[in-house]
Amino acid sequence: MTKSANPKRKEFEKYLDTLRVREGKKFSLERDFESDYDHKMITKEEGQKILEEGINNLAILQDKLYAHDQYSVLIVLQAMDAAGKDGIIKHVLTGLNPSGVKVASFKVPSKTELDHDYFWRHAKELPARGEIGIFNRSHYENVLVTRVHPEYVLNENLPSVNSVKDVNKKFWQDRYRQINRWEKNLVENGTIILKIFLHVSKEEQKKRFLERINNEEKNWKFSVADAMERKHWNEYMQAYEEMLSATSTDYAPWYVLPADDKWFTRLCMGAIVYFEFEKLGLEYPQVSDEQKKKLQQVKEELLAESGKKKKTS
Repeated sequence: MTKSANPKRKEFEKYLDTLRVREGKKFSLERDFESDYDHKMITKEEGQKILEEGINNLAILQDKLYAHDQYSVLIVLQAMDAAGKDGIIKHVLTGLNPSGVKVASFKVPSKTELDHDYFWRHAKELPARGEIGIFNRSHYENVLVTRVHPEYVLNENLPSVNSVKDVNKKFWQDRYRQINRWEKNLVENGTIILKIFLHVSKEEQKKRFLERINNEEKNWKFSVADAMERKHWNEYMQAYEEMLSATSTDYAPWYVLPADDKWFTRLCMGAIVYFEFEKLGLEYPQVSDEQKKKLQQVKEELLAESGKKKKTS
């Protein structure tokens, strides 16, 4: 969505700002953030056209990011099951150069991973300068899944945790501080962090689960474990609300995107990434006058070489 491409840009930018979580502000995901879009501002047809153009422009910005070689971009995706994380990665980032995009999906930690601090396995997957990294689930699982199932923390064998009773309010507040400190260090060293929570409703999740069960080609996408976690829906919402409030910062903000309409979710995601890229003001590196002279000399030699070949033939 470029400045010239759509007159609704300012309106849309204002809308996206309402999806940004303010640090320390208490809220309810159900009451304060919609999971469905009302279709009044942008139609699906307009949205698809804007997204297509935005993806093309994003590819140019990615090229500049690589050439500039000073910043990296980390996109963190969190959501309940079936919210559309894989689809967002596929549709929004499809136009980018795959050699400059690194996608990491995090499952249940292994024994080796549990023998390190919980940032270790994520730190290994961080994007290098000039790269875009996407975390499909992330270090935030350590204040979400473990918040709903505190007994999992015992597997980390921490010196301060001897029983579930030790996984108390202070424990979670300490983890939020650790996460903010880790992310601030990354930002200060050139990583742009964008954190996206895909806010899908319980009803829409049920619909998508049933689609996966009824369609044999999608059966592989469904896990009984997902259905079991659905039973903890309210606990997860509470964990998300507290986590989002405690870890959305000026340097690494959280956005809560309505995820019931996939096309609109993808549009919001694409626009947020594009606008943040745009703020960097990246340009292709300029060459010196001396280098330009050398380039011109090489050009003349190459053209002369072509002329010699024509004479010989």
